[in-house]
Amino acid sequence: MSALRVLVVEDDAMIGMLLAEMLAGMGHKVCAIEATEADAVTAAARCRPDLMIVDVRLGDGSGIDAVTEIHRTGPVPHVFVSGDITAVKALRPNAVIIQKPYRESDLARVIRRALDAPAIVKETPRNQRTIPIPVR
Repeated sequence: MSALRVLVVEDDAMIGMLLAEMLAGMGHKVCAIEATEADAVTAAARCRPDLMIVDVRLGDGSGIDAVTEIHRTGPVPHVFVSGDITAVKALRPNAVIIQKPYRESDLARVIRRALDAPAIVKETPRNQRTIPIPVR
């Protein structure tokens, strides 16, 4: 796998730094670590990541809502991170999810899965129906 520009969205500063170190050790470049929904959306527009690793529950906002907003300007492969993946699966049945705690090998596996996904589901702002969008 070639080096990716990765946006990390994690409201726990220590976990965000550890994840960034893990990604760097895997050969990727972390373009930003953001802790809020709004900052994640801004950072995605600024650094145009190849991949996003997104915590589902943020202290200020939602990781799921951040991804929905980011996808309004175009799809970005992403992995959701949660301590309880059941709730995420109920909201996004086809989402790529990793449960905390996880190992580097688990992260590598879900990154490959997110990048290999044939389509990303995007919610349209008007009618909230889902449509498949090809991954670049």
